[in-house]
Amino acid sequence: MKKLIKTEKFQIYMLLVFAMASWGFNVIATKIIVTSFKPITITSLRVFTAGICVFIILSFLKKVRLPTKKEAVYITIACFFNVVCHHFFLSMGLSKTTASNGGLILGLSPLLSTIVAFIFLKDRVTLLKIIGILFGLTGVAFIVMIGNKGGISSISIGDIYVFLSIFTQAFSFVMIKKISPTLDPRLMTGYMLVMGSIILFIISLIKEPHGLADIPHGSFGVWMIFLASAIIATAMGHMIYNSSIGKVGVAESAIFINLNPFFSLVGAVLFLNEKISLSHVYGFLFILVGVLLGSGALEEFLHTSRLKKKPFYRGKVKNF
Repeated sequence: MKKLIKTEKFQIYMLLVFAMASWGFNVIATKIIVTSFKPITITSLRVFTAGICVFIILSFLKKVRLPTKKEAVYITIACFFNVVCHHFFLSMGLSKTTASNGGLILGLSPLLSTIVAFIFLKDRVTLLKIIGILFGLTGVAFIVMIGNKGGISSISIGDIYVFLSIFTQAFSFVMIKKISPTLDPRLMTGYMLVMGSIILFIISLIKEPHGLADIPHGSFGVWMIFLASAIIATAMGHMIYNSSIGKVGVAESAIFINLNPFFSLVGAVLFLNEKISLSHVYGFLFILVGVLLGSGALEEFLHTSRLKKKPFYRGKVKNF
């Protein structure tokens, strides 16, 4: 990886901010979509649209190829957790909780990824990571218990669904990491989205037998939100993020993920007129600190910065 000039690095950072904004506002878009149509039915169509967009973009980049048998197995397993389970629980969750709650809980994704990596990949866990995990869980407590003013008995089933959505997604990262050395993650994303959308559609036919009947009644505005969610957030957002990892590294890219809950909160206030309480603010701050410490992003970023200041580092590249 060549040393990036400041202008190019600034452009990458701006693209990352754009991707995080699209992901944050996508929580609001998904909330609107799943309350306008049957949640599983419309989610399957949205994910399928995103998958097709990914393949169109990759075809222009000449990155499309058939997976090997081994890759196909990992794609199928990752697809089940990353697309089917994640989007099933997310669509059901956002139809039963507020977008502000959902957006903040989704901010735990890097933290849960760290926990899953520790359990299944035997990744090293430091004291800072343990402290970060505790901070993150405290943040969730502020949001789903204190924020509802009723303790454990008032926890919304929607909040639980959203939490399950990021837990299953975090588990899928184990499969993605195992296959990433041989298959472009962007291509794997395309296969997962298309395969997962088909499975979600089959599930929707069982759980929502009349789901397709509502499709023709959607307003023009809702369909514009649908296309923006599928193309900008799901397809382009993931492409930008994966490309940025290859240019500035995992640590610097991961820090930008912390912007997701912020944009979700802003979107909930601006577009859904939701009220943000002090418990949301406290929860956001705890999750922000928890993700920075618990995901290891801050440690890795500081370690890389120290290396860059040493004379022997010049001209050498740390591989991520």
